[in-house]
Amino acid sequence: MTNEKIVAPLNGYFMLFIFILLFFGGIAAIISTGSAWFGIMAFVGFILAFGLVLVNPNSSRVLLLFGKYVGTIKKNGLYWVNPLFSKKKISLRASNFDSERLKVNDKLGNPVMISTILVWRVTNTYKAAFEVDDYKNFVRVQTDAAVRKLASMYPYDNFADEGIEEDITLRSSVNEVSEALEKEVQERLSMAGIEVLEARIGYLAYAQEIANAMLKRQQATAIVAARHKIVEGAVSMVEMALEELNEKNIVDLDEERKAAMVSNLMVVLCSDKDASPIVNTGTLNH
Repeated sequence: MTNEKIVAPLNGYFMLFIFILLFFGGIAAIISTGSAWFGIMAFVGFILAFGLVLVNPNSSRVLLLFGKYVGTIKKNGLYWVNPLFSKKKISLRASNFDSERLKVNDKLGNPVMISTILVWRVTNTYKAAFEVDDYKNFVRVQTDAAVRKLASMYPYDNFADEGIEEDITLRSSVNEVSEALEKEVQERLSMAGIEVLEARIGYLAYAQEIANAMLKRQQATAIVAARHKIVEGAVSMVEMALEELNEKNIVDLDEERKAAMVSNLMVVLCSDKDASPIVNTGTLNH
């Protein structure tokens, strides 16, 4: 037997009635007649009580007879099985697992802190009970291993000075990373009869020893990108201003005055502070 086998045991309510009839009837008969032979009837009823098994919704009972797998009860209700069967309870409910924050290196070798949130449930009780030693601990260990492997496959973020632009990063590509993580965890947990319902990154940050340096690096990258946009827009505005002045013949500017005007406009447009205007009451050369 290597696969899960679903069994349909006897109705437990009928056997509960038989137990009450034999056990309490035997005791009553002993008291009324004084004959010890009715003790056998009470003893049989007592033994039958060990075969009663209650299965709650989204739960299961794995049945074993002297180490041999007999089957699994998945339908909820009260049942009766062979009293010699051992009954192992395995929940079929969805479970959450929030892993610890692991310190791993990303694709670029930067240490990062990462954790994952996993939603899983048992679908094959035979594999969960017999293919692995402890399926709950198996989930924890294999999830941590999958997170470590995933983190080494992608960089934390893209930086312009790296020279290589990655399509998928841990920080920005949430959906792609989650899909890759879910697939990796599912491959690892399939041997334990476990289905992965959802797997997502729960926490992601640079390790403490490089967090400040990386924050400054991100800020510098953002400042450079912003300055690039500002300069690009300023050049376009200066070009438009010169073209408008030339087309409408508002003022005749020689090359020297154009250069001075361009310089002043670039200072005003690119400065990170408000410009202080100076009113010139003399000629253009003063």
